[in-house]
Amino acid sequence: MSKVLITGANGFIGSHLVEKFLREGHQVYGLVRTTSDLSLIKDMEVSLLYGDITDYGSVEKSLNGIDLLIHNAGLASDWGSMESFRKINLEGTKNVTTAAEKNGIRRIVYMSSTAIHGFNHEHPASEDDTKNPVFNYGISKLEAENWIFTFGRKHGIEVTAIRPGNVFGPRDHTFIEKYIKAMTSGKIAYVNKGQSLTCPTYIGNLVHGVYLASFHEKAPGEAFIITDGLRINWKNFTEAIADQMQIRHPGLTIPLGMSILLASAAEGFYRLLRSDHAPLITKYRMYNAGTDYHFSIQKAKDLLGFEVVTGLEEAIEQTVLWFKKKHGLN
Repeated sequence: MSKVLITGANGFIGSHLVEKFLREGHQVYGLVRTTSDLSLIKDMEVSLLYGDITDYGSVEKSLNGIDLLIHNAGLASDWGSMESFRKINLEGTKNVTTAAEKNGIRRIVYMSSTAIHGFNHEHPASEDDTKNPVFNYGISKLEAENWIFTFGRKHGIEVTAIRPGNVFGPRDHTFIEKYIKAMTSGKIAYVNKGQSLTCPTYIGNLVHGVYLASFHEKAPGEAFIITDGLRINWKNFTEAIADQMQIRHPGLTIPLGMSILLASAAEGFYRLLRSDHAPLITKYRMYNAGTDYHFSIQKAKDLLGFEVVTGLEEAIEQTVLWFKKKHGLN
């Protein structure tokens, strides 16, 4: 079995990666900051190493003796300056990868994002389609992905990139928990009647894809889109959650054009305030909700043998069970 180090091990995706590699019998190390909230991994048999990916010195000493690096840490947000995104997503990736090369690590899986493809796809986007990120997050992730592939080729490191879609599931505090809270309080509206296609990616399916890519002989040098492989719009996805929650379906809708104007105004106001927090609506969220944002997983199926292991009904059921338990709901 391998010695696996996972950066950002304490977060939503990171904690599920830790769980998966432990379950498969590997010796798992988690790179976390000294200030990190460790509540999601407190009961897992993971060996913690402390470092900050923006500080090369603190990272370099943590990678000694590691066989496989899963670089998951990063800034994933629809709000923030380009400087802050590049500091963490690009420069942090450079630090981690350079330290990995110095320590003789020969295989790295980099957690990228479908956001590098941009929005408004006329057909399910594939890995080789044009990359058109229009927001800081997606731009920084594409820059980091390009850099790590180039570095890997130059130094003989086997690099694979995983591009997840809209990830959800138990322990997801950034998207699905807030989304269900908004649904239960009636503070939610569709964009364009919820007819735009989306790309739900259940966390169990994502970590299955990452695990396959970590050891498959055809993975090095390749990028793989991982989603649930569904052709589903926001309305159907949201109503499936509402049915599991036994709450009313959302009834409000707003045109995309109007939502972009409102988001632009909100963002402008928050910038004037120099707020570190995102406004309630952002242009990123409106484009995600109001344009077709869907992808093909055929490459992962063909090269990795990837299959969706958890269907949508079970995925939503498990997510809702977690939400209800956390919030004390029957």
